[in-house]
Amino acid sequence: MKHSNNYLLLIVMVLFMLAGCSDHNRPDAEPEQPPTDEMETGFAKGADVGWLTEMEAAGRKFYNSNGQEMDCIELLKDLGMNSIRLRVWVDPEEGWNNAEDVLFKAWRAHKLGMRLMIDFHYSDTWADPGNQTKPAAWANLSFEELKTAMAHHTTEVLTKLKNSNIDVEWVQIGNETADGLLWEDGRASGNNNANMPNYAALITTGYEAAKSVYPDTKVIVHLDRGDNNSLYRWNFDGLKNNGGKWDVIGMSLYPEPGTWQQMNNSCLSNIQDMISRYGTEVMICEVGMSWDQASACKSFLTDLIEKARSVADEKCLGVFYWEPEAYGNWKGYTKGAFDDSGRPTIALDAFFD
Repeated sequence: MKHSNNYLLLIVMVLFMLAGCSDHNRPDAEPEQPPTDEMETGFAKGADVGWLTEMEAAGRKFYNSNGQEMDCIELLKDLGMNSIRLRVWVDPEEGWNNAEDVLFKAWRAHKLGMRLMIDFHYSDTWADPGNQTKPAAWANLSFEELKTAMAHHTTEVLTKLKNSNIDVEWVQIGNETADGLLWEDGRASGNNNANMPNYAALITTGYEAAKSVYPDTKVIVHLDRGDNNSLYRWNFDGLKNNGGKWDVIGMSLYPEPGTWQQMNNSCLSNIQDMISRYGTEVMICEVGMSWDQASACKSFLTDLIEKARSVADEKCLGVFYWEPEAYGNWKGYTKGAFDDSGRPTIALDAFFD
């Protein structure tokens, strides 16, 4: 473990002490299951809060609309959300989003009765359409060794969660894998699409590893540009034709105030096509819009959630906002849904029934 990871663990311990936690409130103390009447089911309304512990360590605080300081996840629950999404990195330089950090955030969400999605990036840092860099420790592995490392990492993280009695409802294998993951071995378009079998094999490796720990979890393969039907057909045709396994197709959607209506319409058409073409469910795993366009963002979200819920047989499972708690130009990101005072904007009213 890196020195910076030890620093992260020290921060986590300090957070526990500041919160006045007893032994029964620690993730390694086997937290109790939330009462049955607090467990949510049905349509998922959620948020990715991977930055949360890092923001807290930097002194960022969160407030409700009345200015009352609150725990961020509890505040999101009060705003109508029932689910939390957390990204996992293999060996990040500063420790954030490693297995221990994910366990801490997952435990907090679990204690509030929130449902959980775990998003494996299979990298030491961001994985997205333009970046799918192997973890440093995996850089020189053969393809078979790479699959073994991927399976071990997946089962190791999920086993930590399971051993803490934390349920995981969804597991995402890769993040925005429009052109595959773990480049160059798993770049789907590599060698004039000749790498598509590798991409499918890696997805299946993650699928089977997740199911070995949580047999009932739904496994997601997630792409960006949820309004781009041709991208999705190319990617999932490639997976299907090469034995790739998944349960749910995940989508991202990041419109601007002037484009959300058309993007929502195109996204709905894509959702319906994915369900019909592959017989699979769909989840909108990421959405966002500039925080200072809150009125437009609320309209976008309200319409998108309505469209998602209109899909026949409840095959569209939910909508997640990506890092809504990010505020004050945190990390240069401006598509959160909190204002500069740390309070939620009206955009998040869309999640409240």
